[in-house]
Amino acid sequence: MKAAGRSVRTRLRDRVAASDPGLLRLTAGLRTVGAIALTLAVLAVFGVDVKHLVAGAIAAMVATFAIREKERGPQAVTLALGLPVALASMTLSTLLASRVVIGDAVFVVLIFCAVFVRRFGDRGTALGLIGFQVYFVSLFVGAEASGLPGLWTAVAVAFASSAVVRFAVVPATPARILRLLRQAFRARLAQLIATQSELLDAGPDEIEKVLDRLRDGTARLHETALMIQSRLEEGTPDESTARLVQRRIADAEIAAERLGLLLLTARSAERADTLTLHLPGAPAPSVGRSPAPGEATEILRRDLAALRTLVLRPPAEARGIALSHLRNRLVGYRDEENLPEATAAVQDVFRGIGETARAVMGLRIALDGPQDESDDTPATTRSREELDAEDAAIDAGEETAPEEKRTGLRRPTTRAAVQVAVGSSLAIVGGEFLSTQRWYWAVLTCWIVFINTASTGEILVKGYRRLLGTVLGVVAGIVLAGVVGNHTWTAFGLVLVLIFAMFYTAPLSYTLMSFFVTAMLGLLYTLLHTYSLSVLLLRVEETALGAACGIVAAALVLPIRTDRRTNELLGTVLERLTDVTEGAVDQLSGGPAADLLDTARELDQALGDLRAATQPLTHPITPLRARRDTARYVVALLETCAYHARSLAATAELLPTHPSIAADPRLRGAVRRTVRNIEAIAARVADEDAETEVETGPSIASLLEPDTAGAPRYGRITGRVLRHLERLDEAVTGLARPLGVSVRTPK
Repeated sequence: MKAAGRSVRTRLRDRVAASDPGLLRLTAGLRTVGAIALTLAVLAVFGVDVKHLVAGAIAAMVATFAIREKERGPQAVTLALGLPVALASMTLSTLLASRVVIGDAVFVVLIFCAVFVRRFGDRGTALGLIGFQVYFVSLFVGAEASGLPGLWTAVAVAFASSAVVRFAVVPATPARILRLLRQAFRARLAQLIATQSELLDAGPDEIEKVLDRLRDGTARLHETALMIQSRLEEGTPDESTARLVQRRIADAEIAAERLGLLLLTARSAERADTLTLHLPGAPAPSVGRSPAPGEATEILRRDLAALRTLVLRPPAEARGIALSHLRNRLVGYRDEENLPEATAAVQDVFRGIGETARAVMGLRIALDGPQDESDDTPATTRSREELDAEDAAIDAGEETAPEEKRTGLRRPTTRAAVQVAVGSSLAIVGGEFLSTQRWYWAVLTCWIVFINTASTGEILVKGYRRLLGTVLGVVAGIVLAGVVGNHTWTAFGLVLVLIFAMFYTAPLSYTLMSFFVTAMLGLLYTLLHTYSLSVLLLRVEETALGAACGIVAAALVLPIRTDRRTNELLGTVLERLTDVTEGAVDQLSGGPAADLLDTARELDQALGDLRAATQPLTHPITPLRARRDTARYVVALLETCAYHARSLAATAELLPTHPSIAADPRLRGAVRRTVRNIEAIAARVADEDAETEVETGPSIASLLEPDTAGAPRYGRITGRVLRHLERLDEAVTGLARPLGVSVRTPK
């Protein structure tokens, strides 16, 4: 019974970890709700009125979500600095409330400063956010000068409550978050392997759905790997440990993605195109009845289940289920041990399972420490020795080049500050025409649509989502206000539920977050006895006005067009792709060792930025269908390029420590055409008038100079490198057509 209960708890824990990596959304929701609840409890003891309760609740929410630093010390400093900023902001707002022109001018200056100080990092962003939001709180509750001491007390209690909940009730150290993220990586890796096993039995009518789940699982695993990468510096004791974890995560991710491709190839008549795993809606390859004869299929199904068990099962349960036996059998496939009789493509799948098992073993050692080696087979021992050699070769890394500093209006923060100040001025004027009392809703919307956006298209999409969420939230607010009536504490209880839902869904859907915010505001209006249907409808009108003002300001004041933004990011991606490809091939050709994994992650980050920037182009409601399809195709091709570049980097990292992998100087010549093509495309992206072209021709493998007489043309590892280079070359050539670069085939 105990074992069964533990198994259920383990499965539930894995599902939660996979759905919310690092429990970051859960932590944000619990912290915010906890800070608000504690603030309300303390203020209720002193018998304050509803106005002060509402002010304290919103201030506690702001004090909690504004803090962005990852380490506890900087968080405490920012929270301490935020209190005087909040008190000063509330005082200004209250004292200037009766002086309309001066008050509006000060508000616009405050908005400009709140965006401008983002250049100073997380602390500047947090202090600017606190200053703006607390000014808004004062307007919302209708603060008066005579009531300032009580409001100061409410804000001070809110900040103190936020500190208690953050550091004592719901603590989250960088090491703990990293540990939870690693658990999420394992859970998502296991989910991906389970989806891959579905390829074995998927028929022609089911393969599309399985492929969609496979794409989603691969993307989720990659997302978790990037989240781990961003937390390594703070969450590990030293740089050597951070690099070790980084390498093992990268190995496991690459091995898992390659295994999916091998399984897909085993089901089709020809080698599967990597693009199939990256382009939504890409046609599935034609599949046969089964990837192998019945016996081999059963073994494959069994080994995929064993691999999933190897990923999930914690070390404490290892002895009970003979993990060593499973591990030894799977790792043995790397050395051609006990390969079942099957087609070459299916045997490649078994080898891929062996590579993934080896990567999982390395991941276990890096995350859980030394493992029991008493039952190791010779194949497992060799894999351990390889892993140990890699660990010993890890150095402290190299210093990165300083980023180019932008000055004046070239700074994104300066540009955004000017834009949001102009947009807010328009919103104030327009909002006053709609309502002299609640004009600030338009300003709030204008402010929010500029947060985390960098182009006119992004602001347009965000404004649309906020308006949609607001309209739906108004309907919910009407229903909830009718249900709650005059029951104050019932209303506060529902407010807490809605706030938790707001923070839990914020990273997933901006529309959902806006819905919960608006529904919550309907309850707050009820508490302040200012609720009416006309007030909620005014909220929709002010939101629409604020979004429109933000879009107008973004389009007319120092505009950054979506095309310009995406072209800049595309150029960065191509530059990073060149760095990774050249660095990996140079090392595989016998060149000096380089920090390839960091370079590969820089490529991933640049690609992630591009993917986010193309959302206005790929949004479902966009009327430009051809442009949407082109943007999706380009991003998918770049993801394919990134996968092959990561694989090349991972293989090159193994070179110094593996006696079975030897440098092949001929590879340096084979990659020259691909690099020239990437540079040609980058030149065309940077200058539309540039006369460039990409070159096609013989296969990459045929570009290798013949070896000495009687020697093999190339070994198994060089063959794998060539396959990655071949697919990379094809994907780069594929980028030429949608980006308007001509293609030349030499005669």
